[in-house]
Amino acid sequence: MKKQEAIYNYALRLGDNSLVLGHRLAELCSKGPILEEDLALTNMALDHIGRAQAFLNYAAQVEAKNKTADDLAYKRGERSFYNNLIMELPDKDFASTIARQLIVSTFEYFLYTELMKSKDETIAAISAKAVKEVRYHLAHSSDWTCRLGEGTDLSHEKMQRAFNDVWMFTDELFEMNEVDEVLIKEGIAIDLNSIKPLWFNHVKEVIEEATLKLPETGYMQTGGRKGIHTEYLGHILSEMQYLQRAYPTAQW
Repeated sequence: MKKQEAIYNYALRLGDNSLVLGHRLAELCSKGPILEEDLALTNMALDHIGRAQAFLNYAAQVEAKNKTADDLAYKRGERSFYNNLIMELPDKDFASTIARQLIVSTFEYFLYTELMKSKDETIAAISAKAVKEVRYHLAHSSDWTCRLGEGTDLSHEKMQRAFNDVWMFTDELFEMNEVDEVLIKEGIAIDLNSIKPLWFNHVKEVIEEATLKLPETGYMQTGGRKGIHTEYLGHILSEMQYLQRAYPTAQW
């Protein structure tokens, strides 16, 4: 695999993660448990969508086939998306939203902190902006994990169930392939194994502070890196892409 193709795929992967999770969080607009939280989730969704636009713009630029970020977001099929499966999981309740966000925000904090050192100036610049946003996302999800874990018996039970349900999707965050191999050698990407202990220790610390139990590691779900997804991504795309596919030549 050539360097240009690897950069395209890497930017696409990072953009897909932000796009899909941003869409999930946007679905919660007007559905937050309190007004302040409704605004917080919506702002986090906007952070992810903005980051998606930046990475997908860069991917389109690197691919050099006269495409735009919109083309990559709205005109690709399900098997051409490479987001981690955890990003597309539905929000069963507020606890599931917070559990997913803690896991993802912790991962993104350490990921983008390291990617700020990337030899690719565009990836480094996007990552520097992302770290500022993710720092808030991480504080927000950590705070809510503790509030719910240490709250009522019901909130504690729901929070524990949420972590138990999402845990099988965590290993995939650290999967690497040929794209990573090429870009690690170039000093563009990072070895995800280097941040996995940092991610694990922080998540473990927050879960235990919330008087919850770290889920047992058993079967781990995978597939996103190969474009193989849960049933949920298809439903997301049917909503997100409908207008652009119905009117492909429309201009705003």
